[in-house]
Amino acid sequence: MRESISINWRRIPERYRMEGTKCENCRKFYFPPRKVCSNCRRKGKIVPYTFSGNGKIYSYSTVFAGPIGFETSTPYIIAIIKLDEGAKVLGQIVDIDEKDIKIGDKVEMVFRKIQQYDPDGVINYGFKFKKAK
Repeated sequence: MRESISINWRRIPERYRMEGTKCENCRKFYFPPRKVCSNCRRKGKIVPYTFSGNGKIYSYSTVFAGPIGFETSTPYIIAIIKLDEGAKVLGQIVDIDEKDIKIGDKVEMVFRKIQQYDPDGVINYGFKFKKAK
């Protein structure tokens, strides 16, 4: 799905720096960012937070039929990553074969090209994950 340049620009903090939020009241972390704590509601104090990008594979799957815009990237591995801070994020696993992945493996965030619409168009970058050394 083609994104406008303005929406791509607004997503830079979460895509480029993995910025989310944290409730200082209950210490719960959120990614993507939230304005209200789902635990504390109005009593929560939400502040910006930059995640470390380190975590463990919680679950994963291989995508063989990608959605529009990702058809030429298949097959690829997508995973739910439980970050060290506790939030769960969805991300692509790169630089590894599926046979070498298992639930619980430690991973780290890497910055990679996500998508390019045409040779002269907008290139989207963002985070993906690779197995930690």
